[in-house]
Amino acid sequence: MLVRLADWCYRKRRLVVVMWIAALLGAFALAGAFGGEFRQDYLQPGSESKAALDTLKDKFPQKSGDTVQIVVHSEAGVSSPAVKARAEKIFTDVAGNDHVVSVASPFSEEGARQISEDGKTAYADVALDKNDNEYTAEEAKALVEPVLGAGDDTLQVEVGGPVAALSQTVAVGSEGIGLIAAAIILLVTFGSAVAMGLPLITALFGLGIAMALGEVLRRVVDVPDWATYTAAMVGIGVGIDYALLIVTRFRSSLADGQEPRRATLTAIATAGRAVLFAGLTVVTSMLGILLMGQPSMNGFAFTVVLAVLVTMAASVTLLPAILGFAGRNIERLHVPFVSKNPHAYDASRWYRWSRFIQHRPWLAAIGGLAVLLALAAPFLGIRFGFPDAKNDPPSYTTRQAYDLLADGFGPGFSAPMLLTVQGNSSGELLASANAVGDKLREVNGVAFVGPAIVNEAGDTALLTLIPTTSPQDKATEDLVGTLRDQSIPAATSGTGLAINVGGLAAANIDTTHGSSTRLPLFFGGVLLVSFLLLMTVFRSVVVPLKAVIMNLLASAAAFGVLALAVSGGPLGDLVGIPEATPVPIQLPIGIFAILFGLSMDYEVFLLSRIKEEYDRTGDNALAVADGLAKSARVITAGAAVMVTVFLSFVLADAVLGKMFGLGLAAAIFIDATLIRMVLVPATMELLGDRNWWLPGWLDRLLPNIHVEDHEIDDDEIGLPVSKPSVPAVTGSSA
Repeated sequence: MLVRLADWCYRKRRLVVVMWIAALLGAFALAGAFGGEFRQDYLQPGSESKAALDTLKDKFPQKSGDTVQIVVHSEAGVSSPAVKARAEKIFTDVAGNDHVVSVASPFSEEGARQISEDGKTAYADVALDKNDNEYTAEEAKALVEPVLGAGDDTLQVEVGGPVAALSQTVAVGSEGIGLIAAAIILLVTFGSAVAMGLPLITALFGLGIAMALGEVLRRVVDVPDWATYTAAMVGIGVGIDYALLIVTRFRSSLADGQEPRRATLTAIATAGRAVLFAGLTVVTSMLGILLMGQPSMNGFAFTVVLAVLVTMAASVTLLPAILGFAGRNIERLHVPFVSKNPHAYDASRWYRWSRFIQHRPWLAAIGGLAVLLALAAPFLGIRFGFPDAKNDPPSYTTRQAYDLLADGFGPGFSAPMLLTVQGNSSGELLASANAVGDKLREVNGVAFVGPAIVNEAGDTALLTLIPTTSPQDKATEDLVGTLRDQSIPAATSGTGLAINVGGLAAANIDTTHGSSTRLPLFFGGVLLVSFLLLMTVFRSVVVPLKAVIMNLLASAAAFGVLALAVSGGPLGDLVGIPEATPVPIQLPIGIFAILFGLSMDYEVFLLSRIKEEYDRTGDNALAVADGLAKSARVITAGAAVMVTVFLSFVLADAVLGKMFGLGLAAAIFIDATLIRMVLVPATMELLGDRNWWLPGWLDRLLPNIHVEDHEIDDDEIGLPVSKPSVPAVTGSSA
């Protein structure tokens, strides 16, 4: 069926190209008419912070939304008449915003604590009617930008808080750099400008449609703002990679004497089938994220899945049409001093490398394992959490606001904790809550506890607690644990009060803890699916077991590189993360899912070459050497493209973009080099024929899935019968 579809696309290539152009324009039109906004709900279902927020929504609707802080700073002093008048006008103007519930001015009777000791910095708490995950970027900008516009050289005005961070959401803009670098790699790989352009065209069509449809997706599910550039990373990478494999097989078939039509169908029947298998594996791995039970992570998974599906469809429909236009002209516009070898491999070089590894299998296996473990070691010291405004670029208003608050009041003022108090009658609740607040002020790490306020019904009180440390600080995490486990139970003993600790820092801690408890389910699900797929394809128990173990090692090594980068050392300085920074637990989950899907690409490509040679010769050592020789060049080229694309996102301002780009680049580089080029041939040499062991009863139960050895039915698609003199070719796949 796939071959018939490719043949139709080849013969109706003009229509197919027009259809893809129409699909691109239609996707843009849909995005313009029905596009949604980013929404990110990280609250952990069933957590204490979620309970606190639910109580606020029910009992303090005016306090249930987010709070932004308008910070003013003047060397002349904020209490001077001119500065005070300008600041009060800013607060009055912002109070007129439709989403502002109240503004707590530092110049009110209750606002004395909101002016720093040196009198140069003050802040107003602006209560909003909804949380940041309910805001659109446009609404956030409408709130924040007029405030920032009121500042000048004599009065610095900044805005802090999650909604202010949302107003700074911008396109990453580094995709172009990744595409240029990928074009250079493809030019060196193919030696032809025409051949280089085909994967880029395919990837751009797929990416454009996927990104446009992703905007429509945001109307249906919650999608975090970082999901789009992560999906763009993956979409560009797999789009180029899949097309690279198909184009490589097409060129190889042309060189072996096939006509362009047959060469196209051969490429799709082999490499195209493997692309479908690899793409569906990425989709399966990403859908494993649904096991985490996080709404925003679900939106991230769906966005990446959409990008992969569209680029995969472009590879097996649009690309055959473009190959029909290119035909034998694919070798035109040759680049001087670059090899124009159309075959997928340099037999002599990679054959010698494989033999080098096979002659020293124990050394290669132990050495490769030692390097992986050394790279993975920093992962043991990684700290999961959410970066705060301290990690924003210095030019961002959220970073400026954080710095002013930290200098004037202490780092904890940027994210107060909210404690809901329930349990006593209305007459006693206020006094009981204030008594608890008095005790909590004595806890080490608490900078300030505000006086309790009681709702109109008199059945719930609210305490505001300011820690001495920043939201991302390990000490803040310890303080939340101390409050929940020790200080609050001791302060409420015998009172009948029930207190929930909420706020940004507490919510981040609960999300991290909740996600970590579901990690075994997520990892187990992805590993099991990967094992079953590989066992079915390669009819072996040992090969998929080895692949799962090696992918785990590659993931751990990539996480180790990431941990090293966020520890505040030289690598962090190089990638723009100069200070020690916690890693959101969602990030390694995403990297793991993406890596497992993408690594299956190279696993299938390499092992299918080895299995083909083994079935033909029965000689395991020769099969490993020939299989590596016939696949290494394409694996390294495809990995180089992906690594370059992922590294280009390190240039982004957002720290999450840097982390994702570095983590994915490290993962792919390690997988394509240490794993595929060293450990796979070494372990396959050591295991010999045992690599292909499969119990007979299991062999009878497993379905037959053929990834690459599909024969073209000439009669079915109307091709002339191929001549026996044309040699069979083992080319690229995914």
